Amino acid sequence: MTRPRVIVTRELPDPVMDRMEALFDTKLNRDDAPMDRAALAAAMAEADVLVPAVTDDIDGALIAGAGDRLKLIANFGAGVNHIDLAAARARRIVVTNTPGVLTEDTADLTLALILAVPRRLAEGEKLVRSGGWTGWSPGGMLGHRIGGKALGIVGMGRIGQAVARRAAAFGLAIHYHNRHRLPAPLEAELGARWHPDLDAMLGVIDILTLHTPRNADSEGMIDARRIALLRPHVYLINASRGGIVDEDALTAALEAGRLAGAGLDVWRHEPAIDPRLLALPNVMMTPHMGSATMEGRIASGERVIANIRAWADGLRPPDQVLEGWA
Repeated sequence: MTRPRVIVTRELPDPVMDRMEALFDTKLNRDDAPMDRAALAAAMAEADVLVPAVTDDIDGALIAGAGDRLKLIANFGAGVNHIDLAAARARRIVVTNTPGVLTEDTADLTLALILAVPRRLAEGEKLVRSGGWTGWSPGGMLGHRIGGKALGIVGMGRIGQAVARRAAAFGLAIHYHNRHRLPAPLEAELGARWHPDLDAMLGVIDILTLHTPRNADSEGMIDARRIALLRPHVYLINASRGGIVDEDALTAALEAGRLAGAGLDVWRHEPAIDPRLLALPNVMMTPHMGSATMEGRIASGERVIANIRAWADGLRPPDQVLEGWA
């Protein structure tokens, strides 16, 4: 297949879209309006390759109703929790993603939140813009230093390790919970202490950051019970997936002063955000921008193109998500 029919659901960087148009029979979405369910169904009825993004819910019903020609879902992004992988497997539709290219960008954003929330940078910026700042004072805008504090990382994959390296440079002690312990040399390099029991780790850290995929095991992982295990001075950072944290429980803890603050880049019902969280001054909020760099977006697009080209040439795509395909 030399020029497969490729349908892209969202606007991508111009160099990526231009390259796709040159290589494939490509239908783009240059106005970037999110496709509704009917538009997704129509795209899946005519495409050989669908290129969705995290905003597209590619569920089992859509996959079951896809046209016979749809053989590849080349996801733009690393996470694939918005795609029903079992349904794709049943239809023998290959699914690919773009792992690794956004690691450093997401780690940078995470560290920015780790620095900004304890130091109350968002509050300070709002104070200056409001015109309410009356000048320096010894007790003005006091926050907390992060040097010497304990950082707990849930999920020590690529991003978790990148966060650990950055955090260590700021004097944070690294603790982590992961399904499997890291090899001893890597653990020593990161200066990281493994906690096989997440609950035990939560009781000894000062900052908690989440870097685990959203799946059946992690859905609601940080719930009311686990939030209660955190000490009142702890800050919670989430630049992973919104569904990992019970937002109602988090909001209640913040309102009651049982947590010191939070830095959130992801939300359960994006783009909707609970008004109670919006009202809290000790919550720094960013619009799911952890991977939002031009370099990262272009690199993701290049990985999508490489996966499509390999598949079109009859080869196994380098970033195939499902195993067992010929």
